[in-house]
Formats: sequence, C-alpha cells, structure tokens
Amino acid sequence: MSDDCIFCSIVAGELPSHTVYETEETLAFLDANPLAPGHVLVIPKAHHERLDELPEELASTVLETLYQLVSPVETAVEADGTTVAFNNGSAAGQEVPHVHGHIIPRFESDDGGPIHAVAGSPPNLSDDELETIADTIADRT
Repeated sequence: MSDDCIFCSIVAGELPSHTVYETEETLAFLDANPLAPGHVLVIPKAHHERLDELPEELASTVLETLYQLVSPVETAVEADGTTVAFNNGSAAGQEVPHVHGHIIPRFESDDGGPIHAVAGSPPNLSDDELETIADTIADRT
C-alpha cells in the first residue's frame, strides 16, 4: 500500500467506491470520472505503479478480472461494445500512479472513435523501420 495513493485508500476502505467485483487480489469499481455510464476500473489491490512492474501472476489475475467483467458491464448499460485499455505511465495519460485497467462502455452514437485516435497522428514508418522495431522488441522478450 502507498499512503498517498487514492486507489490504495479505496482498497483500505478509507475512501468510498461503487464496487462491482472483488477477489482476494483485485478490486473493480465504477470510475468516479466516467467517460461513459458503467465505466469500470480494475486494479490490483497491491500497489504497483506500472503494468510492467506487476508480477506475472498478478498481471494474469488483473486481466482475468477484466475478462470476467466485460460482458456484465456491456449488458448492464446496454452498450454496443467496450474499449478495454491501460494507460501505462504519465506520458500515456495515466493520472493515478497505480495500475488500473479501464472497461469503457461504447455506444454506436458516442463519437468516441477507435483506440488508434488516442496517440494523435500516426507515424509514417517504412518496412525497414518496422522490421527494426519488431526485432528490437523481440530481442527484449
């Protein structure tokens, strides 16, 4: 737990939340600043700031919780689909430094656009540049 983390305060019961699901290792609750009705956050109860800092087993548990909630969220608010995503680090828009996955209900009329719209203008990469990036990622896994 981190003393200055709002999500840790929710896990500790010091701050209220609209909890929708809980396991021994994860907590899911409605976002206090929703992008759509039914916008849910899924967090590990243990404090980790970035997705790549999670132990592998806990990362799997967080993803399992997200998986289990997508259909109930969509059904509850009669959504046409959902965007499921993580903002990993402040440059990616992570506002609370505690890992959290978003389940954002989407509706045909919401004008939200695809996930590709998040990063602005796409880069114009050559096949050689793509190959170099792919090789670099592969070498680090």
